Amino acid sequence: MTVMITATYGEASPALPPLLVTLTLDPVSQHRFDELRRAHFPPERNHLAAHVTLFHHLPGVSEEAVDAALARASRRAPFELHVTGVAALGRGVAYTLASPEVMALHSQLTAAWAPLLTRQDRRPLWPHITVQNKVSPERAAASLAELRGDFTPQTVTAEGLQLWHYLGGPWEPVRRFPFH
Repeated sequence: MTVMITATYGEASPALPPLLVTLTLDPVSQHRFDELRRAHFPPERNHLAAHVTLFHHLPGVSEEAVDAALARASRRAPFELHVTGVAALGRGVAYTLASPEVMALHSQLTAAWAPLLTRQDRRPLWPHITVQNKVSPERAAASLAELRGDFTPQTVTAEGLQLWHYLGGPWEPVRRFPFH
C-alpha cells in the first residue's frame, strides 16, 4: 500500500536539519567498504561510514511522515545487491551496485515522497558506494586502476534502512529500520 505524503518541500530550519535515507548493509560487507573508504578517502573529509544513499535531502519538517513511511517500507525481507564494478567519479571512485529490489524500493518511496523531493532525489537512482571523493583527478585515476585491478564481483545484503539528519558534513543517526 502506497501512502502519499502531501507536505511540500521547504527550506530546512536550523532546528530541523534535512533528512537522508540510506541502506543498512550486512556487517561483513559494511566492514569491508569502511576499510576501503578509510584507505582511499581523504581523512580530513571522511566523516561517515560507507553507505548506499537512497535519498539525499528530505525536509526535516516531514520527519514524522518520513519515519512512518520507512517503517512501512521495512516490512520486507533483506535482499541482495550485486557489486558489479568500480566507477570513476571524476574526483573519486565508487563501487557500482545492481538490484531489482533496491530499484523497486526506491520507486515506491519516490512515489510516496514526490512533493518532498529535490531535483537530485527525483533523478533515477544510481546505487553505489563511494570509497573516495574530493581528491585530484590524478589520484582518483590511480585509485580507480588499483581497485579495478583487484575487483571481484560479489554480493552484499541490504538488511534495512537508516534515517539520518544532515549536519552540514557529518550525519547524525535518527533511526534504523531493519527489514523483517
